[in-house]
Amino acid sequence: MAPQRATLLQVAQRAGVSRSTASFVLTGRHLDMRISEDARQRVLRAAQDLDYRPNLMARSLRTKVTKTVALLSDTLASDQYAGRAIHGSLAAAVAHGHLLLIGETEGDPVVEERLISGFLDRQVDAFVYASMSTRHVRVPKLLKGHPVVLLNCLTRAATPTHHAVIPDELAAGWSAARTLAEAGHRDGIYLVGHPAQHVFAGRERLAGLREGLAATGTKLAGTIGCDWQPEQAHDAISQALAAGTAPKALVCFNDRIALGAYQALQEAGRTIPADVSVLSFDDSELAAWLRPQLTSIALPYYQLGWKAVELLLTHQVQPPATHRITMPVRLRASVGSLGILS
Repeated sequence: MAPQRATLLQVAQRAGVSRSTASFVLTGRHLDMRISEDARQRVLRAAQDLDYRPNLMARSLRTKVTKTVALLSDTLASDQYAGRAIHGSLAAAVAHGHLLLIGETEGDPVVEERLISGFLDRQVDAFVYASMSTRHVRVPKLLKGHPVVLLNCLTRAATPTHHAVIPDELAAGWSAARTLAEAGHRDGIYLVGHPAQHVFAGRERLAGLREGLAATGTKLAGTIGCDWQPEQAHDAISQALAAGTAPKALVCFNDRIALGAYQALQEAGRTIPADVSVLSFDDSELAAWLRPQLTSIALPYYQLGWKAVELLLTHQVQPPATHRITMPVRLRASVGSLGILS
């Protein structure tokens, strides 16, 4: 049988003060109430001695504040890489004295509605509405009137209606161009992957890459189109090499494409990076596993999650805006300078 929790009255009696005085001290309102330092210290010692913990349920009934945040996602929570966004969100919530509740819909609108209704029934204070892939979304009607921050997604509204936190894919494209330029690459740069306009990350990465290359006085030599998977990338690059394409650098839309590129280049007798430099995006675990280790521009999952909750709990009075989080370049051995290129 669990021991009974100490009550506020017991703390007050032990400290020799009234119940209201103990309450003012433990809720941080002692200055407003002009409570003496001696009385405050007695209350704090009594609470510590009795291992007093406030009844949050009772407090939430009085204040209508539960100190809880709900993170609602499609598949973010179960993805092994994007799960770091959960860790960032959790850390920010704890830092602000909140609990984080997590719900995953797998893209099912019925499940989404049930989860939101359940969170609202439990008087959740605020919501992070998250997406696994960066995309445009419609904020569910059930969330209207409640504090909401978007994580890795946006609305199509001309004027932002909610704070949104997304990775800075456009700047990441610039970073890819700058990384190659600093290694001395000026020609023979090929993009690998289908730059589909409906894929937000691909569209922004390509735009940033082109802008960054133009700023250095160069441009893409061409595109080797394929789906964003290793097998398709391997086949497409193998066919391009057999047809006479002679890349000096490959910019892959993600690390899975880079894996296929490694295999195709090695089978064709091309050495990385002596013959061909390879650069990618995402910085998944693949990047460090590949040999040579892959230079990749990281998706800042943890920082995305932290920023979303931080905005939710501290910046709701500011006008809604889109917040782009920097994607750092993880320099490894797959990009070589022209000094060691053949």
